[in-house]
Amino acid sequence: MPFMACLRAAVLSIPLLFGCALQAAEPAVVRVGILQYGTVSWELEVMQKRGFAEREGIRIEITPLALKDAANVAIQGAAVDMIANDWIWVSRQRSEGRDFAFVPYSQAVGSIMVRPDAGVSRFGDLRGKRLGIAGGALDKSWLLLRAYARSTVGEDAASFVKPDFAAPPLLNELMLRGELPAVLNFWHYGARLKAAGMVEILDMKQILAGIGEDSELPLVGWVFTEKWANANRAALDGFLRASAAAKQLMLESEEVWVELRPMMKVDDDETFHALRDGFRAGIPRTSTAEAELVAARVFGLLAKEGGSALVGSSKALAPGTFWAGGEAR
Repeated sequence: MPFMACLRAAVLSIPLLFGCALQAAEPAVVRVGILQYGTVSWELEVMQKRGFAEREGIRIEITPLALKDAANVAIQGAAVDMIANDWIWVSRQRSEGRDFAFVPYSQAVGSIMVRPDAGVSRFGDLRGKRLGIAGGALDKSWLLLRAYARSTVGEDAASFVKPDFAAPPLLNELMLRGELPAVLNFWHYGARLKAAGMVEILDMKQILAGIGEDSELPLVGWVFTEKWANANRAALDGFLRASAAAKQLMLESEEVWVELRPMMKVDDDETFHALRDGFRAGIPRTSTAEAELVAARVFGLLAKEGGSALVGSSKALAPGTFWAGGEAR
């Protein structure tokens, strides 16, 4: 072929080659459904704004949801690829033939906060008193507290205290107004109470120790289907690496929390610091495999307290509940 013809062919092929390169570099999309005002959004913000997701070749699309049940419906209907939920829900789904899987995200869950004027310094002092509880009668923190009460005071917490179930914001409001002496609320609401001068008398680590479990137990995690994971393994691994990198930065950096402060909706430094410290304390330190062993041991207690309404007909943690791929390194 004459030189000019070769040159012309090479020049004409450049746009085609360039277009193919751009197409190959298109990031994989991971659709994540999260509660509109949940703390999971903080980590996702860091993953995106600090470039961790982009570095892994993924683009996160967030679907804000109003209720936890809406998140469950969204992933069951394949409207999203991933949500944050607990392994108890995943185990029940698997026992009913669905292929959901779980990777630990956080061990931050509820604790008991009391008013400083309530005359309560330990759990035993709550006998006969009202205890506000978030999440309903099947909330995992409440069920573990019931097991803890049987172990430590010899009585079910459901009869030892006077449980009042209500929405988390309402519980905080009632406590601050002096209408409730104590609450078992979600961790970030507890952090706000602590900043307001309320006192923590029992956290999840102490509750687990009281039932004979001294190991770390992440209860909340990233949830997805095995079908999606197997079809999008590179995207999943990249997402998990980006998640780990974001957590590490949030653990070590003060600057990143200053950047997050506007979306945390805090008006004072005390609340800001309590939320920051609570999130950091919830970052899992153990592996997925270790967490699975602890979950398998705790499952029986939760099943005993929550019954079939919580776990269905299963008697043990369903095989495969914890994603066999583990953490992506």
